[in-house]
Amino acid sequence: MNRYTLLAALWLSVTGYAQQTSFSFCFDGNKKDEKALQITKQQVFSEQTGYGYDLQSAPDLKANKPFYFSVAVPDGNYRVTVTLGSKKSAGVTTVRAESRRLFIENLPTRKGEFVQQSFVVNKRNTEIAPGEYVKIKVREKSKLNWDNKLTLEFNGDAPLLSALTIEKVSDVPTIFLCGNSTVVDQDNEPWASWGQMITRFFDDQVCVANYAESGESANTFIAAGRLKKALSQMKAGDYLFMEFGHNDQKQKGPGKGAYYSFMTSLKTFIDEARARGAHPILVTPTQRRSFDERGKIKDTHEDYPEAMKWLAHKENVPLIDLNSMTRVLYEAMGVENSKKAFVHYPANTYPGQTKALEDNTHFNPYGAYQIAQCILQGIIDQKMPLQKYIRKDFKRYDPHHPDDIHLFHWNLSPFAEIEKPDGN
Repeated sequence: MNRYTLLAALWLSVTGYAQQTSFSFCFDGNKKDEKALQITKQQVFSEQTGYGYDLQSAPDLKANKPFYFSVAVPDGNYRVTVTLGSKKSAGVTTVRAESRRLFIENLPTRKGEFVQQSFVVNKRNTEIAPGEYVKIKVREKSKLNWDNKLTLEFNGDAPLLSALTIEKVSDVPTIFLCGNSTVVDQDNEPWASWGQMITRFFDDQVCVANYAESGESANTFIAAGRLKKALSQMKAGDYLFMEFGHNDQKQKGPGKGAYYSFMTSLKTFIDEARARGAHPILVTPTQRRSFDERGKIKDTHEDYPEAMKWLAHKENVPLIDLNSMTRVLYEAMGVENSKKAFVHYPANTYPGQTKALEDNTHFNPYGAYQIAQCILQGIIDQKMPLQKYIRKDFKRYDPHHPDDIHLFHWNLSPFAEIEKPDGN
């Protein structure tokens, strides 16, 4: 059974097992917690148990291949604590959750060494209220973000998992991300966005809930019920980040435009967040990789970035000028090297890819990682209280000096897709 068939089969089946909100598992036979459930290779996810290895086969430690483990839980934020390592071998483990949100990056453990780390994952499904659901797209029905399970991906050069605990938490602020394909959690290689990379840089006292989706504009995001779903989970002290503009600028006709329908929609986001005691944050759209003959980035977003700045000033809302930061970033990379931050790959790089991929809007993991750091630096520059949750290993990011791509190490997830995301 392939991944999508399995997800479809489980779409409704696990709901009956989604009431338990805390779990403890042992994976290596070395149980320190008597209440922990011992997991064997035969423990495949099923509707009977509500937990187990998922999407593909159980791990083969000798093969050093990625594996998935899922647990059926209701909507909410969950503190996940992983103990990584093994008595028998050294390892290097990366941990991602749901639709490839990065949390732990290339963590090494020596033979006999165990390292424990925690992070908070937001889990959701499409239900807003009884009988009311988010109008997700057909292609979203296979996304791990929208099912009834919390799914963890253990990847890396030599992934090693010793123990796992999952516990629902309600006392941490949530950062809700609203936007388009430059923000969304991309499930499949080689696509990636900043929303799924920024999670790596926050500690376990805050949670990121990425509601963005490819192809969305501010008004279609509202019409699909995505904002309403986020608002149903929102509480005082939370944050609402908004990055739109790519798709909004394509809307033409009476009442459309940066200072008309776009402003109205963004004002709705701001008002609804404030009504719940949450903090709205505006983010100008990322630049497209579009250079002129001088090697300078061409502005392709019309007056949408300026309109967002005007609204930020009028409504006294913090603004991260990602549009300006990414102009600096791409020009610093240069015309040719900037391709390495986007989905530019020759034919036959990925299964079924008979033609070259040449996308100048959507990032690969390296590019998304750079954009995420731009956002983090914007949080710091704006002196947002949110900066206290940024992990200590984050160093000041200067888009004039992007990370050396040769030092960026990304282990591919098992699933790839050659179809580009909606939007441009």
